[in-house]
Amino acid sequence: MIRPMKASDISRVAEIRVFGWRCAYRGIVSDEHLFNELSVTGRAEKLAEQFSKNDNTSYEQDRYVYDDGIIRAFLMVGSCGDQDKPHAFELGALYVDPCLQGKGIGTALAMYCETIAITRGYNEICIWTFEKNAAARAFYEKLGYVHDGTTQNIEPYNATGVRYCKNI
Repeated sequence: MIRPMKASDISRVAEIRVFGWRCAYRGIVSDEHLFNELSVTGRAEKLAEQFSKNDNTSYEQDRYVYDDGIIRAFLMVGSCGDQDKPHAFELGALYVDPCLQGKGIGTALAMYCETIAITRGYNEICIWTFEKNAAARAFYEKLGYVHDGTTQNIEPYNATGVRYCKNI
C-alpha cells in the first residue's frame, strides 16, 4: 500500500536512501561521500528537519512510502523546480530498498506519481538522474520517460545529471 509518509517512518526512509545511494551510485559518487559522509543518522536528522518544517527549498514535495507491513520504498513528488519547466510535475526521488528491488515496487510508485500529477492537472513529469546510472535510466525509459537533452553538473558530486520527461 502506498501512503503518505509519517514522522515515525523517517529512520526507515533514511536507511533506504543511504543504502540505495551506496548501491546505485558506487563509481558515480565518491566512496568518501558514500561511506564516510553519508550516514543513516545524518540523513534521518536532515529529513526530520525538512519533514517538521515541510521545508523543501525551492519547491514543495510530498513524501510517500510503500508499506505492506514493511516500508519497502519511498517517493518524493511535487511541482518541478526547473526554470524551463514551470508547468511540469517532478518525480523528485524514488528509492526501493536494494534488497527488495525487482518486484514491481518502483513501477507501482512511478505509476502513483503519474496518478498524483494527473489529479493535480499536470500533463508532464520530469526526473533527474545521474548520467552514469544505467539501471535508473533503463528503468525510466521502460516507463516511457525520454531524455530531453538537458544535463547539469550535480554538485558536490562532480557528476553529470540528465533530465528525463514524460507526457501523461
